[in-house]
Amino acid sequence: MSYTIGQLARLSGLPVKTIRFYSDIGVLPERGRTRSGYRLYNDEDRGRLELVRALREIGVDLATIRSLGDRDLGEVLSLHLRTVEAQIRSLQRTRAVLRATLERDEVSDDDLRRLNALGRLGAAETAALVNEFVDEVSGENPARQKWLAGLRPAMVPDLPDDPGIEQLDAWLELTELLSDDDFRASLREMGGEFWEKAGELDPTTWHEANTLIVERALAAVRDGVAPESEAAAPVVAGILALMADAQGRTPESVVRDYTEHDPRAERYWELVSVVNGTPWPPESVIAHDWIAVALARHLG
Repeated sequence: MSYTIGQLARLSGLPVKTIRFYSDIGVLPERGRTRSGYRLYNDEDRGRLELVRALREIGVDLATIRSLGDRDLGEVLSLHLRTVEAQIRSLQRTRAVLRATLERDEVSDDDLRRLNALGRLGAAETAALVNEFVDEVSGENPARQKWLAGLRPAMVPDLPDDPGIEQLDAWLELTELLSDDDFRASLREMGGEFWEKAGELDPTTWHEANTLIVERALAAVRDGVAPESEAAAPVVAGILALMADAQGRTPESVVRDYTEHDPRAERYWELVSVVNGTPWPPESVIAHDWIAVALARHLG
């Protein structure tokens, strides 16, 4: 059965101008026209119009609806669900900041900064920022590219549904570090000699050596051996020899990795821990901090 646009409007309860707009942008293509030039539609169009109205009521955008001809409805609804969930998380973060702000006597500049940052750094913007950061820090080194690709999912953790101010501030500091050109340049330069040879290293051998290095340093910590003490000297000398052998480098170049280490790199992962609500520092950080101090004292 054929319907004019006026008849379709009466049957659907939608204004003629809305149906005409849907037709003009391709959401509801017309089937034909009468001799007088009036648009014609059929029962299939009537059903599609009901679907369009239902999708619009739950917030699906017109571009997505227009693509329904090439996509499964379930796929469209799944996509929309993910979008709604992202919007909910964003609103929950904003609610947390507003609640914390209203509990204080006065609104501070920091409160406004949080609200502004949350408004402009959505999931898509943050993902683009991480991609840009990884690309710039990786440079042309395949080994570092692979390493950073593996780290990428953990680099900007999801805020909890109802984050505390400390978590929000940590998340904002993370995004600031990701945007910091000086930090990017510093990371690109860090461990340059290691990354030049990293592609030649056997992953299993290197992993086993690194595990042993961490175990030795942690054993010294547990035994109460201060890294500045004379008792630490033979321990760190053995660790240094193990590192140099495993990496195919000179001990001096390994020491440089520690002395030239940018503390912001460790701060970055501490912020990730704050956002995730996980304990800090992990054993690996404790071990390498001990090694860094011991190297500076005895072999620097």
